[in-house]
Amino acid sequence: MDIVERPSLNQAPRPPAEPVDALVLHYTELPLQESLDILTDAARELRVSAHYVLALDGTVYRLVSEDRVAWHAGRSYWRGCEGLNATSIGIEIVNLQGDRHDYPAKQIAALIDLCRDILARHPAIVPRNVVGHSDIAPRRKIDPGLRFPWKTLAAAGIGIWPKEGSPPLEGDVQAALQRYGYVPPVDVTEEDIVKAFQRHFRPGRVDGVADAETRSLLAGLLDRVDEAP
Repeated sequence: MDIVERPSLNQAPRPPAEPVDALVLHYTELPLQESLDILTDAARELRVSAHYVLALDGTVYRLVSEDRVAWHAGRSYWRGCEGLNATSIGIEIVNLQGDRHDYPAKQIAALIDLCRDILARHPAIVPRNVVGHSDIAPRRKIDPGLRFPWKTLAAAGIGIWPKEGSPPLEGDVQAALQRYGYVPPVDVTEEDIVKAFQRHFRPGRVDGVADAETRSLLAGLLDRVDEAP
């Protein structure tokens, strides 16, 4: 894979002895050049970056080396951890609003190649640790958006997708969501967590209601978790 180097000063050392165990996918909300400018600008009051930026045509820009911390996740929570920048890799995908704009096939093909390379280098990134910004920052973030093809990525071995036809989950939905990985920050409601789950796994209706379809998808997802690390 050809990668264009576009180094960002917005980075820090990785904490010692902590493996990279999460891959976080975002959309940029801005065109390519503006995104690159912001993610490499060390003079901004709020300094941000990502390890990679993926253009619409599939070109990959590397801003921060994988052995360094990029500042992409912000206040974030997943599987009992807080502040995922220290142990994650972030990819910013050029898309102006992933709830309204599709991701081009060429861009997704390049994303699959990039993610496969990253996962091969970091075996601690298990399937359920391939997440969107909306998964790790419910309510605060909605990217990579409702039109992001999570199921396509899972079929390519990147991330995880629920088993079909599972009976609806019985019992405490919030406990099950936390078992999968969702961690509710103090300022986030149970409805917000259900919405985050639906954004990823049922984008056709994001209403925060733990109905039978949502419970079935959650049950099928936990079945997959039981089969994988």
